[in-house]
Amino acid sequence: MLIVDGTAVAYRAFYAIAGLTTSSGQPTNAVFGFVRMFRQLGRLLQPSHRVVVFDGGLPAERVEKCPEYKAQRTPMPDDLRSQFAPIEEYLAQAQIPVVRVLGQEADDVMASMSVAAQQLGMSVAMATSDKDLFQLVTDRVCIVSPSKALDKMGPNEVFEKTGVWPDKIVDWQSLTGDAVDNISGVPGIGPKTAARLVQDFGSVEQLLARIQEVQPERIRLLLETHQDLIRRNMGLMKLRVDLTEYPPWEAMRTTPEDPLRLTPFFEKLDLHSLAEELKQGGPPLAAPSRPKRQKPTPNSQELFLFDPDKM
Repeated sequence: MLIVDGTAVAYRAFYAIAGLTTSSGQPTNAVFGFVRMFRQLGRLLQPSHRVVVFDGGLPAERVEKCPEYKAQRTPMPDDLRSQFAPIEEYLAQAQIPVVRVLGQEADDVMASMSVAAQQLGMSVAMATSDKDLFQLVTDRVCIVSPSKALDKMGPNEVFEKTGVWPDKIVDWQSLTGDAVDNISGVPGIGPKTAARLVQDFGSVEQLLARIQEVQPERIRLLLETHQDLIRRNMGLMKLRVDLTEYPPWEAMRTTPEDPLRLTPFFEKLDLHSLAEELKQGGPPLAAPSRPKRQKPTPNSQELFLFDPDKM
């Protein structure tokens, strides 16, 4: 099963290329990049089921625990916001279900669907750049980065990147915090020290229970001073797995793209290369223009959907 973080992929697509518009000036760079990425994921993974999840707002319980949660993020650019409607129109024409749960973030919905899919015997690939979802990775659940390389991350890759196994990611993040989400960690404790502490004590619960054993003294004093922060972070970082507001599994079953439905949509947006690709049924073709990368922003980070210079 393929579960796509639609909000994250749309952001990546928007910042990966620039200068793509209809003849009337309507921006289409995010639409083009989103469709391109979705098709590449489908060809790579050949999923039996697929679904796209969008953010439905910030959960009230997280904001209550941490009023500054994601408060530093800049508003979505208007040129990106205007492309969510055509992205969802593409998904509707391609008969790909969309999930948006009011007051819930995409990663909580993805986590819930991932756990439910595993219980039904499915393997799951989650296309996202959100490291919060590392905590869901198992031998049957992987992360696929929405970059040109489409790198897969299983348990070993998560360990190599963080120094802890997926089931300890929440413990690790409770110490390091998360700058992307504006969640403060313990000052003076970086990712490597946090990983060592989790490895040595097995969990944050055990770490705090045996805090007098922590060496050196500087680290012990930091932990003693910030115990409430650590416990708060544990609650913030843990994703929900109990949400059930998503379509029936049968509705998510993969179906072939229908040229009769999609070609008029692509032509309407002057995305002629996507229409031609659909007709040919082959690998992605070049973009209708030679776009350039936009300047990266905190939302785009370092990953790009594809290299414009190689299109």
